[in-house]
Amino acid sequence: MAGVALLVALLPLGYLMLRAGQAGGERIAAELLTARVARLAALSVGLAAVVTAACTVLGVATAFLVTRTDLPAARVFAVLAALPLAVPTYIAAFAWMSSVDGFTGFWASALVLTLCCYPYTFLPVAAALHRADPAQEEVARSLGRHPWRTFRSVTLPQLRPAIAGGALLVALYVLSDFGAVALLRTDTFTRAVFTAFELGFDRTGALVLATVLVVLTTVLLAAESTTRRRGARYSPVGAGARRPHTRVPLGRWRWPAAALLAGVSALALGVPALNLSRRLAAGVSRPGSLAEIATAAGNSLSVSAAGAALTLLLALPIGLLAARAPGPVASTVERLSYLTHALPGVVIGLSLVFFGVHVAYPLYQTRWLLTLAYAALFLPLAVAAVGAAATQAPPVLDDVARSLGRSPLRAFASVTAPLVAPGLAAGTALVFLTCMKELPATLLLRPTGMDTLATELWTHTGVAAYAAAAPYAALLVALSAVPAWFLAARSGALGPRGAAGYHAAPPTSAPPTSAPPTSAPPTSAPPTSASAAVTGDDLPAPTARPGGAR
Repeated sequence: MAGVALLVALLPLGYLMLRAGQAGGERIAAELLTARVARLAALSVGLAAVVTAACTVLGVATAFLVTRTDLPAARVFAVLAALPLAVPTYIAAFAWMSSVDGFTGFWASALVLTLCCYPYTFLPVAAALHRADPAQEEVARSLGRHPWRTFRSVTLPQLRPAIAGGALLVALYVLSDFGAVALLRTDTFTRAVFTAFELGFDRTGALVLATVLVVLTTVLLAAESTTRRRGARYSPVGAGARRPHTRVPLGRWRWPAAALLAGVSALALGVPALNLSRRLAAGVSRPGSLAEIATAAGNSLSVSAAGAALTLLLALPIGLLAARAPGPVASTVERLSYLTHALPGVVIGLSLVFFGVHVAYPLYQTRWLLTLAYAALFLPLAVAAVGAAATQAPPVLDDVARSLGRSPLRAFASVTAPLVAPGLAAGTALVFLTCMKELPATLLLRPTGMDTLATELWTHTGVAAYAAAAPYAALLVALSAVPAWFLAARSGALGPRGAAGYHAAPPTSAPPTSAPPTSAPPTSAPPTSASAAVTGDDLPAPTARPGGAR
């Protein structure tokens, strides 16, 4: 079964290599060894670097403020920090373009992508902070270290895997994004690939350009793997991480910090909301619009649900293999499933068109082929969810159940399934969310006459019918907000505050006059593990890439 899932994941890459290889060495060299490709590479890598750095700073700061300080309305800010996941980049770009004159170019794209992508860093870091064992921080404070110095020297190293994973998500998203860069006229590889295919009818040239994205993805995955291995020892996971954390008093910076987060939320959510609200009434009042909107919403929900279900089914064997049988084979299988996920959605769509026409013709022009495309696009998200959930159910528990006479199936159903179910639900929600927003592959593969919220929105925007596009955009954001809120809840950012889950830090950094009391862990608590990256209660591990509006 893991082999079948891997074949689905590598199908776009196989198609890419086949068609690029048919072009011949001379054509490949002619396409790649040009000043234009060098400029595209510089812009693509530069945009990914700027957005990744900005999202890392913003995501880590927001996660720390809402989980470890006495920030006012911390739960509200935690939800607001996750909700930009529900805003496709093409909707955000359209809202900013129509609100600010001359809003195009590199820095415009960087701003929009940062505001849409920083939740990919915020969520895993918030999860890591929620689950991190506070014992080391307590020891540092008992020795007289200031809370901020404790954060830099003790807490931050524990966050390294989560930060690296979130940064990888953002970088891969930026490399594959199409909606924002197309609307804001930023020449990246994804825009060049789409232009070569749609306007120049140069499919071979487009696919040769896309091979550069595979190379960049390989480099990013190798860098993230190295960082994760180095940081794994800082990442305990288990019951021992459930002790209360100490809140850091912000003092006079309490309200300025709240104002800063409110400003970020206003830019990320307020600008699209205001823009859509201005046009919403006119769009809904069009004759027949309500029926069209309802049909598109039903199509989006049905194909996204099918895509999420198939993706999770294919991810189960890979995720369980990586979590329960770690080694070179499992690591290779897991990494291969990520390789194609910096490719533009148009390349994924073309590969599935080729597959449907030449290999599985009965699937061509059906919802099943579109569902298969979603599985190929978003398999790493589900693989990460399965792997993270499997770490919550060590194999020894199954062994104990079987030693007591239960069959393997009954042991899995009664012991493992209840432990992994919440994590799988979180992964399914994330895949469903990204399926709802996916655009290029949906445009290419949807059956004739079937429209989704994303395709209708793009169609109306393409002919400048902004009022007609507004209802589709608003409903898409509203439906996507539900799984985004669920992910925020699973990350632990909405965990208990006050006496239930936190206690206040001492008002001064002076060491206590007597040694702090020691507390032995409960005898029933399992030992913590230092081999898994921190991923939150049931949040998917932060090493997969988002799909979304590509």
